[in-house]
Amino acid sequence: MTSTAPQITIYSTSWCAFCHTEMQWLDKLGIPYVAKDVEADKAAYEELMSKNGGTFSGVPVTDIGGDLVLGFDRPKIQDAIKKHDIQPIAS
Repeated sequence: MTSTAPQITIYSTSWCAFCHTEMQWLDKLGIPYVAKDVEADKAAYEELMSKNGGTFSGVPVTDIGGDLVLGFDRPKIQDAIKKHDIQPIAS
């Protein structure tokens, strides 16, 4: 059984240009994700802190199937998407 829930979570802020650029890029590729604003959502912030050992070093932080990528690092994000076999959603 394959899960339809996105395996990608982007921890971001409303003012982060790189966060918005990454989301637009994933939208263009058709890759599903969930975006969580770590400033507006305390639970999202705490979730991120539990995943990265409590060290906040900026946004975006992208969780791809359990692999964390700091910053909008296209090659690392693409590698993780490929590694976890995340497919674009059919439009």
